[in-house]
Amino acid sequence: MLSFPRVVACSRTCSRFLGLSLGTASLFAAGANIALLFPNWDTTYLTRGLIGKHAMLGAGLWGGGFMMLIALLSSSLALLGALVCFVTSGVALKDGPFCMFDTSSFNQTQAWKFGYPFKDLPNRNYLYDRSLWTSICLEPSKAVVWHVAFFSSLVCISLLQLLLVAIHVVNSILGLFCSFCEKS
Repeated sequence: MLSFPRVVACSRTCSRFLGLSLGTASLFAAGANIALLFPNWDTTYLTRGLIGKHAMLGAGLWGGGFMMLIALLSSSLALLGALVCFVTSGVALKDGPFCMFDTSSFNQTQAWKFGYPFKDLPNRNYLYDRSLWTSICLEPSKAVVWHVAFFSSLVCISLLQLLLVAIHVVNSILGLFCSFCEKS
């Protein structure tokens, strides 16, 4: 049978592990969001204002990054940050990348513009049809691969963070109640 001091010691060890894991995950989330601001590591898209709204929201920086680091102080902020990062990244994957595309297929006049060409694509999901990845987005090159890779990473990281924060909350509650029962 576990004694109260052993449960409290286990709770402290778990807290240290969770803190390290959450801190590491927040750095990866911030790094992924920074990469989304520089498609193909090219700064010209950011300086010309040609970055998608999901990447510009910076959910990986402030939600999965900064607010997750604050997790050490407040689990509710960390939970909110991970949830915002998860939802924003999921919507970004659904909408597709912000890129230059030929609008002539949509309105029969040759024109190129930046936007979300996959958002209103009828009867097709770009995530499952890889032939669309190179045929629709003209610039930046590999926009779809870049978008899918980093927003998928953010979805996975934020799910991990949600799980770790939930474990952290349960662990904190157990540690609190077990410390009240601990004999001095």
